[in-house]
Amino acid sequence: MKPLHYVSVLFLLALTSCSTVRVATDYDKDVNFTNYHSFAFYKPGIDKAQISDLDKKRILRAIESNLLAKGMIKSETPDLLVSIFTKERERVDVYNDSFGLGWGWDPWWYGSFWGNTVSKTVEGTLYIDLIDAKSNELIWQGIGTSSLVTHGTVDQRIERINKIVSEIMAKYPPGTEKK
Repeated sequence: MKPLHYVSVLFLLALTSCSTVRVATDYDKDVNFTNYHSFAFYKPGIDKAQISDLDKKRILRAIESNLLAKGMIKSETPDLLVSIFTKERERVDVYNDSFGLGWGWDPWWYGSFWGNTVSKTVEGTLYIDLIDAKSNELIWQGIGTSSLVTHGTVDQRIERINKIVSEIMAKYPPGTEKK
């Protein structure tokens, strides 16, 4: 493989690996999720999320859209309270795109011809908590981790947030997710 093609393939792999959303969920197995028909946002929990108010609005709109699509209604007297929590960290990936020119430990004969490629991305984790409004107990939690669009256009940010929220909410209620 030509060196230019090799670097192109690595770049493409890096781009596609960043586009995925890793999702995990946890829930109370004793809860009958068919009893929940309405929701509202839990402001005290949402206020603690350490992201911009604009991104909070985008996340809440995406959650609302997903819950409405599932047949739930937004209510002043809800069955479920929705809260969010976020974490952010810098992810560093090192791709070894070198090959040896011989064997042994002599750096002139064996070692890095092209070197390593270092990729830095901001990775965010979004927690969506669904709380029983009567008992005030957490009954379902969806967690999505993905790279974030930190320097793109507003439309790119909205699209990324919608994708992350949709993939998390696809797992709610438990047992209805697509396989």
